[in-house]
Amino acid sequence: MSIGVHNIGQGCVTCLDHDEHYILTFPNGYGRQVNALTGIFIFNALSILTVPWIELGGECSISCSKTGYNASIVFHTKPFYGGKKHRVTAEIFSPNDKKPFCSIEGEWNGVMYAKYSTGENAVFIDTKKMPTIKKKVRKLEDQDDFESRCLWKDVTYNLK
Repeated sequence: MSIGVHNIGQGCVTCLDHDEHYILTFPNGYGRQVNALTGIFIFNALSILTVPWIELGGECSISCSKTGYNASIVFHTKPFYGGKKHRVTAEIFSPNDKKPFCSIEGEWNGVMYAKYSTGENAVFIDTKKMPTIKKKVRKLEDQDDFESRCLWKDVTYNLK
């Protein structure tokens, strides 16, 4: 049992300190829950539902037109049998290079490791050690009618 969301379009992240604009595409999102059958024989189609999880899947990219650097990222979905959840691999390319100078692998919600073309290996990021930063959002009365929080305020209120 699952539901999938296919994200289309792209986003833009601006690093003001460097005047760099990064264009990125998004992975697909999945809500998963699998039935785990118990026992050697299946009596009356007895099954136990597992704990649901959120999963990302598919390919996306990040590129900067100013620097020419770009990255290809693959979010791997968990196979039906075995395998791990939340796996991600990525390759980072210098401008005009076809061979990556850095490869990354790990879990997008855990630890990711970098392997550089120099042979050096290092922890790229440990998301569990990152501080949580509260979002800065304008007050609802200062938002335009079709800004997300303003548009969905009644739904959010009723969900709470």
